[in-house]
Amino acid sequence: MDSALHLPAATPLAETQALVAADMAAVDALIRRRLASDVLLINQVAEYIIGAGGKRLRPMLLLLAARAHGGGGAGPGFDAAIHQLAAVVEFIHTATLLHDDVVDESDLRRGHSTANAVWGNAASVLVGDFLYSRSFQLMVELDRPAVMRILADTTNAIAEGEVLQLLHVRNADTDEAAYLRVVERKTAVLFAAATRLGALLAGASAAECDAMHDYGMNLGYAFQIADDMLDYASDARTLGKNLGDDLAEGKATLPVIHAMSHSDAATQARLRMAIEQGDVSALPDVLAAIRAARSLEYSEQRANEYATAAGHVLDGLADNPHVRALRGLARHAVNRVN
Repeated sequence: MDSALHLPAATPLAETQALVAADMAAVDALIRRRLASDVLLINQVAEYIIGAGGKRLRPMLLLLAARAHGGGGAGPGFDAAIHQLAAVVEFIHTATLLHDDVVDESDLRRGHSTANAVWGNAASVLVGDFLYSRSFQLMVELDRPAVMRILADTTNAIAEGEVLQLLHVRNADTDEAAYLRVVERKTAVLFAAATRLGALLAGASAAECDAMHDYGMNLGYAFQIADDMLDYASDARTLGKNLGDDLAEGKATLPVIHAMSHSDAATQARLRMAIEQGDVSALPDVLAAIRAARSLEYSEQRANEYATAAGHVLDGLADNPHVRALRGLARHAVNRVN
């Protein structure tokens, strides 16, 4: 890609995880304590999806944003608050995964069978509802109206994003602007909420909280565009889900959208049919069109633009290890392989 973008060198994810390892251990312990229910199926499904792993990126972002704004020397009350709020963010994210897999009829996530493939759609939807309601119980315990307002608005936006994406399923006329509107609501708003809330709990100014919101939004765009690229540039084992899932679900993501607008009429017709029919057997033709139009390169450029914007937002912060980790995550969002 264009070296003129001048993104900072990547901070390896392992180094970032090590930086907040103690915080994340406390968050994970809290997650498991607050998952507990006297309904056995809730425990089974919730532990299955939480225990499946994942990078815990969203709660990590909240912790990094809090520590980046001087939260490192705060008292135990502050630590407990950011740990609880990080758990809230992870519960909300996990609930969306459970619901997404039902809507998308997915059977593989992170290299494991999805919860709906194991227990069925009804159990997945209902346990997702449990996680949403548990997240609101946890946030109410913090008794911070500003926190509750941000998270209420965020969960509402996520729900809008789910419906908006549904409207674009098998819609070959989806353009880049429409695609980005879905990305904003389905992915970026939760990143932005996590980083804003971390700064808010650390006592950052309104301007600093707004800046962290902007960082999270840009990071979320970069992350999702890169994620959508992987569906056409990775393999099932590395990706942790079936290659071509987006195509099978009739989703027009940025690589296909770009290829559609930079292909001849015959290729456009083939791509249109593949999207409208969710025809995964057309994957070789779709990949050929994406290569011919250099659509992965274009998508990477767009992801890098958002990652660069995320990095620029941090320029006003005093340098510290947590700020550097946030910069590194912007590069990691684009360069990751799963």
